[in-house]
Amino acid sequence: MPDDSSQASPGVFRFRDSAVIGLDPAMPVPTASDSPAEVAASVTPKRKRSLVARVSAQEWAVSALLLLLDVVCWLGIYSFTSISRGNAYYSSGFVFFVVDLLQLTAIVTALYTIGGYDRSTEARSLVYATEHLLALSTAGLVSAGLIYSAATFDQSMKPSRSVILVSFIIFLPVSLEYRRWLRGKVALEVGNLSYLVIGCGQLARLFYEAYRESPNRQRLEFVDPRAERLGTHLAGPDSPIVEGDVEGKLSRRGRHYSGVILAEPVGQISPALLERLVRTQFQWARVYTLESFYESHWRYVPLDAIDPVWPLQTGFQLARNSPYHYLKRLSDIFAALVGMVIFAPIMALAMLLVWVGSGRPIFYSQTRIGRAGGPFTLYKLRTMTTCTEAEVGGEEIYTRDNDPRITRVGRFLRKLRLDELPQLWNVFTGEMSLIGPRAEWIKCAERYEKLIPFYHFRHLVKPGITGWAQVNYPYGENDQDAIEKLKYDLYYIRQYSLKLDAMIALKTVHVMLFSRGR
Repeated sequence: MPDDSSQASPGVFRFRDSAVIGLDPAMPVPTASDSPAEVAASVTPKRKRSLVARVSAQEWAVSALLLLLDVVCWLGIYSFTSISRGNAYYSSGFVFFVVDLLQLTAIVTALYTIGGYDRSTEARSLVYATEHLLALSTAGLVSAGLIYSAATFDQSMKPSRSVILVSFIIFLPVSLEYRRWLRGKVALEVGNLSYLVIGCGQLARLFYEAYRESPNRQRLEFVDPRAERLGTHLAGPDSPIVEGDVEGKLSRRGRHYSGVILAEPVGQISPALLERLVRTQFQWARVYTLESFYESHWRYVPLDAIDPVWPLQTGFQLARNSPYHYLKRLSDIFAALVGMVIFAPIMALAMLLVWVGSGRPIFYSQTRIGRAGGPFTLYKLRTMTTCTEAEVGGEEIYTRDNDPRITRVGRFLRKLRLDELPQLWNVFTGEMSLIGPRAEWIKCAERYEKLIPFYHFRHLVKPGITGWAQVNYPYGENDQDAIEKLKYDLYYIRQYSLKLDAMIALKTVHVMLFSRGR
């Protein structure tokens, strides 16, 4: 065994005076400015990466691989099931192709809606498994409806119902399993890289605190572009140490970093560094602003990263002449009409339960704030005692967990969100939409306008029966909860689209099935 006091021979690097590691003389030698993670990476011999590892490192490659697997897997399963059943033959190969194309389109659209092709989606979670089930169930119903509607004009396009059902039943666990497997490979590959965070001020500290509470596990390296806080802790003794040499770190490209995060106001960044970040964005790694990182990874907008002219940025779908705005209104009218017809028996039963449980009134009305800050009257099934209005008019404005004002029947209706059914009338009349920010009581809205910056932005769209904040954050119990929910409401406004509305609809079904209402 070599003696620690002996002179190190060429090609040997002594690490932290406790270990001797043999190196290739051609390998890069660590410098004093390197972080411990970079030193460790530089002294670790390079191993040839597998094809899966190389694919996992690229966002587009993961999406393309998942799409390819879905197409191949579905074609194989559907073809095998059709042949084995022996009763699903088609008049021609073209008809088989059309039927398969309709089903694949429905499958890919449904999975894209829930983030099934997004490398950052945690496909190993129970929540995603439920959404995967709901998405493919919806795809199966939609594709079957389209196929059998077309079959009224061409009987050769009418495959066996059992073939479609069995194919979807087989495809569901198979497609979920290879997503879980690939997600594990992605997590392993990405876990070896870090995010380079440029900045060490208040914005960087707030970002670090939010990141620490998130499910992200990649390392963070903070650098001071002005070299004023080198060697100090970012936010307390257990926080990362601020480093320097931002140019040198950017030169290391993808060997250490999966992305760069700009946590400084743009006005405080030198033109030379901004130019370097632009080249970085287009050449080897994505450069995030704080807002874009929050939106991409956590699906909400941080209040400390926006300003009063935030809605004037490009990319908003809430344009005055947005085609989706009119499509959404037509969808609301149709869905409200259909919903009032379909849920009429359930509504009648719920009304009877309220009347038997706590008498009259059966309905509860309250003035809420709608689009552009206009007031309207919202209707719900009454779930609280009749003295609630007087109590709320005092100090208590929140409904809390195990709130004694909620009746026994009301607690059941809230769990399943059935107390919201009368709001279908508000949707039909145009005061609300099926999907949007929660319609707040006028007294709460007035309070939040004074306490929470940018709260008025949520009035840019119609309130909804369900929404992005409702399916991602628990029921609000205090002012801090209102702030957190506003972040999700702003994300909805920023990403206003058919895809997001479809995702919210699926998540709402998940909430109702698992009784997460209150």
